[in-house]
Amino acid sequence: MVSASLQFWSWIAPTPISHRYTHKFASLTSLKLATPVSSTNTVYLPKPLVVRFALTESDSPKSIEPDPQTLLQEIADSFDLPSDYFSKLPGDLRLDLNDAAFDLSNGPVLDECGQELGETLLNLSRAWELADTSTSHSLVKKLPLIEAKLTGYAKSALGKRLVSAGRRFQSMGQYGQGELQKIAKAMIAAGRVLTASSTSAVIVEEPKEEARVLKFGELQVEVTPDKANIGAVIGFLFGILCWQIARGVQNVPDSSLQYANDNALLLAKSLKGALLAIFYSSTFLSAFTSVGLVLLGLQLKSKKNKD
Repeated sequence: MVSASLQFWSWIAPTPISHRYTHKFASLTSLKLATPVSSTNTVYLPKPLVVRFALTESDSPKSIEPDPQTLLQEIADSFDLPSDYFSKLPGDLRLDLNDAAFDLSNGPVLDECGQELGETLLNLSRAWELADTSTSHSLVKKLPLIEAKLTGYAKSALGKRLVSAGRRFQSMGQYGQGELQKIAKAMIAAGRVLTASSTSAVIVEEPKEEARVLKFGELQVEVTPDKANIGAVIGFLFGILCWQIARGVQNVPDSSLQYANDNALLLAKSLKGALLAIFYSSTFLSAFTSVGLVLLGLQLKSKKNKD
């Protein structure tokens, strides 16, 4: 009887908490504690899961930033093409290549990127315009070495130019074995990294004064208050000269010259009218140009004084 009673109580007795709830509590996150079953028993998640979670976060790809010099080297590798590759491009792709050259060297490139990098970009854009593949490759190979010497402002300017020119290559579409798309991908990736990595440096660094530049082909002329005033004086003198010539042509009487026939007379009158129209229009244009240059000089001067 006693043995039967002991068997009955052992059968209905609750299973120990360490056996019944171990699997349940092990599935909880590391930040939660198991609810204590009694005043003496509290179950925690084992520490190995916490360590494994920390290692997973540290190995995340987002914490790894690409090296700008490595990306610039990828650009150099993408330009390792046959020497006649650019010269064999179709006409529409050659126009896109010229647009990429313009985006790469547009504006005050020497002021924004520095002397060494600026000259390299100008020579590179000229090589693209001439469809010189070999020169392009040799110039692009210099970019990783030059990048190490750049300041934050110059890096940002280089990054923006690379992204803009890379989008031109991207618009060319698939050609050949996809070389142009490889160039576009490498340039855009490097440009974005350079721009992002130098954002804080650009904010801290004092921004340079924005200069107005007039571009005539390869010639770039920076507009300053003194140059604007000199241009206004030249325009004014040219307008006076055109006015005097127009008055002189107008004062010539038709009867003072002898003509062979009526056709010659009509031709002379037509020529006289054309000359008057040219010189009078030149006079008015010179006057408007002089006034505009004077106003531009005053605007640049006032802006310089405020800075």
